[in-house]
Amino acid sequence: MGEVEALFRYPVKSMSGEALEEAELGWHGLVGDRRLALRRIDDRGGFPWLTATQLPELLRCTPVRRESNTAGSLPTYVRTPEGEELALFGPELAAEVGRRHGSAVEMTHLDRGIFDEAAVSAITSATVGKIAELAGHPPDVRRFRPNILIASQPSDPFGEDAWVGGVLSFGEGDTAVAVTNWDERCSMVNFDPDTARPSPEVLKSVVRERSNKAGVYGTVIRRGRLAVGQPIYFTKAAELRKHD
Repeated sequence: MGEVEALFRYPVKSMSGEALEEAELGWHGLVGDRRLALRRIDDRGGFPWLTATQLPELLRCTPVRRESNTAGSLPTYVRTPEGEELALFGPELAAEVGRRHGSAVEMTHLDRGIFDEAAVSAITSATVGKIAELAGHPPDVRRFRPNILIASQPSDPFGEDAWVGGVLSFGEGDTAVAVTNWDERCSMVNFDPDTARPSPEVLKSVVRERSNKAGVYGTVIRRGRLAVGQPIYFTKAAELRKHD
């Protein structure tokens, strides 16, 4: 039904992501994806993580690896929008982000990741392009922060609607993701990844045309390798039930 057009990993929740040519997919998503997040120390609610919804400038912060460039390693520094590199777990970074946010934060590491809904997110380039057209903006997949960008065949926008309940298999089929739900969007899609400036018409277009849904979430059912250019196969929910 298509192929992997691009892969993305986000080492620190809500900070700039990184494009990958290949990645290992484990039970908890891409290795190294969203394993780190800034926790709001004074928040006692069920979701204490600081995101770009509260502080859009996080999108302009870039995780950096100084000591190692191995695919699964975590970053060791964060480059601020002004270009200063601060140690990931150092007091300077926590103080700088806390100053911008207006309250204290601390960096947190969770082995299983820190996800809003599920460990894997995917969207087609056709859907990204159509939303950009509706909003009057150039297409930019980074606004949607997926793990997997898919070049689908046929390249119809919003083809992901039919995937929920089915399974996406990659390559020779050794790697597979069960599609569990539609991705309900928030104001994150409004922010320009380079400037953090808001463009409300992006989310308004998704809400108006798609009832606030664009892309899908999934859970890993077979671990393995993902790579750009890999073919993707889709098994419908009805076909899966025949084999139960």
